[in-house]
Amino acid sequence: MNFNNTLIIAVDFDGTIVEDAYPKVGKPILFAFETLKKLQEDGHRLILWTYRSGNKLNEAISFCEDNGIHFYAVNKSFSEEEYSEDISRKINADLFIDDRNIGGFPGWGEVYQMLTNSAPPIPENKKGFWGLFK
Repeated sequence: MNFNNTLIIAVDFDGTIVEDAYPKVGKPILFAFETLKKLQEDGHRLILWTYRSGNKLNEAISFCEDNGIHFYAVNKSFSEEEYSEDISRKINADLFIDDRNIGGFPGWGEVYQMLTNSAPPIPENKKGFWGLFK
């Protein structure tokens, strides 16, 4: 996939941004935050789309903010949207990134390549996986 326009991307939390340790917050998945930051820098709007609610949701939001990610919306299509029993809970997004996709979660490097048709960003002072794309 190569998109010339910006996208609205819904991203799951447990098992996608962090290792699944629900109800606790797991460890960040390798390069999740670096990739999400780059997608935001590229102009894409990110929605946190998660099963979490209440305090567990607030923990996830705070964890992401502490790692430099501020979402366009959380569990809704846009930040001003108000939940109503009259409206479907399905959110409006161009893409959904979730560990429960058919085939599972491919990893953040592959996600970035699919979205941009280019190599993932290489964080400074880090070696390992990203070094494969030099």
